[in-house]
Amino acid sequence: MLGILPFPAIDPVLVSVGPFAVRWYALAYIAGIVAGWMLMRRLAVAPPPVATRDQVDDFLTWTVVGIILGGRLGYVLFYRPSHYLANPLEALMVWQGGMSFHGGMIGMIMAIVLFCRGRGIDMLGFGDRVATVAPIGLFLGRCANFINGELWGRPWDGPWAMIFPADPLQLPRHPSQLYQAALEGLVLFAVMATLAARTEVRARRGLLAGLFLAGYAAARSIGELFREPDAFLGFLVFGTTMGQLLSLPMLAAGLWLVATSGRRRVA
Repeated sequence: MLGILPFPAIDPVLVSVGPFAVRWYALAYIAGIVAGWMLMRRLAVAPPPVATRDQVDDFLTWTVVGIILGGRLGYVLFYRPSHYLANPLEALMVWQGGMSFHGGMIGMIMAIVLFCRGRGIDMLGFGDRVATVAPIGLFLGRCANFINGELWGRPWDGPWAMIFPADPLQLPRHPSQLYQAALEGLVLFAVMATLAARTEVRARRGLLAGLFLAGYAAARSIGELFREPDAFLGFLVFGTTMGQLLSLPMLAAGLWLVATSGRRRVA
């Protein structure tokens, strides 16, 4: 056991009053949405502008609905369809856990399309700004996964391995939640924010959205190399994981958007 780091015993529940509890995971969602909204208000009006600050404010509700509905439906359909087909009411029990980033992303895309169509806003330009702020929520969400002691890594005997309390095997493992927080959150946000600060990049409609899709797909695929697959799924074709397979269409769509963004440049 020498060299194994102790798992920090952080209570997943920040505060509870009677039957009501405030969890770090819920706070991560809220903080990510609020921080992204505040930055989005600045990016939306930066030249070339794509929306007003009031329109960004109006989109906040659409963001919440898109993430929650898409994330939950994605988990139900991508990860455990047979279970929820046999127990359909459990699909509504969001408090029991089970959210999918890829489903949440689809929900966000649908929210962007419907919102922008109804208000005559350029969808790709608006999507570029949303994509820029998305890694903030990803970082906080992965940190919450770590606090919850869930979605742990594969067995490992390296110097910063951890034993997670909920692991039935009690094996030293990669703290893969932190790897993913760094890759999908910090690194991806640094790249997106640096590029989004340049007017010529913002002018190429779809470039930032494409970079986010391709960047997330790459970061997720790398992170999955250290993460233990879900017990009810295990490894899939060619030793891949569900997260890697779902990232392939994202990678293809992202690369296409980047490659064709020069044709959609605005003055």
